[in-house]
Amino acid sequence: MQLSDEDFRNYTVLKKGFEGEQKSDKWLEGLSEGWLVLHDLLLEHNHSKFQIDTLLISQDKIYPLDVKNFEGDYYVEDDKWLTCTKRETKNPVHQLGRCELLFRSLLHDLGYHFPLESYLIFINPEFHLYITSINPSLVFHSQLNRFLKKLNTRPVNLNKKHYKLAEQLVALHIVESPYPHLPNYHYEGLKKGPLCPNCDCFFTDCMGGILVCGNCGCTEGVESAVLRSVTELLLLFPDQKITTKLVHDWCRIIKSEKTIRRILGRNYKLNRNGRSSYYSKY
Repeated sequence: MQLSDEDFRNYTVLKKGFEGEQKSDKWLEGLSEGWLVLHDLLLEHNHSKFQIDTLLISQDKIYPLDVKNFEGDYYVEDDKWLTCTKRETKNPVHQLGRCELLFRSLLHDLGYHFPLESYLIFINPEFHLYITSINPSLVFHSQLNRFLKKLNTRPVNLNKKHYKLAEQLVALHIVESPYPHLPNYHYEGLKKGPLCPNCDCFFTDCMGGILVCGNCGCTEGVESAVLRSVTELLLLFPDQKITTKLVHDWCRIIKSEKTIRRILGRNYKLNRNGRSSYYSKY
């Protein structure tokens, strides 16, 4: 579907954040053994929620990391973070300070007094910040390897106290939907057809039980594509009953209803109810 400008901006922000987390996870694979690593903690203290992208627990210190996937040129003016087009963004240093303050207070209330060392990790190599002073809490892409080497010099002989803390933080994690503001959509307004699992473009050809992507050349068997399409339907329309007619309409490029019925029959339970028969998971 065609997203509104606001929804598209929101989607872009979410996508870049997710990509940044993936890059950060890959980078942290170079961390030496023994560390406790917690990801995506959403916590609450004194009626204030705060998020920690990555929390590293060593023997004598805890490292909250806030990962940013900013791209382009930024500069700081009067404590404001601005792009070169003068668009202001939230000051991540302030966000980091707030997070550390709340987390330190939470640790104190839980009975822990580990020193904290918080960092902003700028994971994107296409980011540059023009600043006039040194801020040791900022780690840029060119500094990532050196920063990891520094972490790997820390002692990580952990004991029961460290593991108990990790378990408590996981238990305090607030589970919320990551998509509270989905754009409004309806079945009739969505473009139909199986998507290529490689590039997310629509398949263009179906030949001899094989779907072919006209964009990247990827191929996929009809059964695999149909089952992925049913998964999409169940995600987008959880209250919709899965029928041969519905899946056939959703897949579009697969012309044979008989093929759809055979695939559904092999992989789902048929609930017989005359013309209102439908399929469900076993």
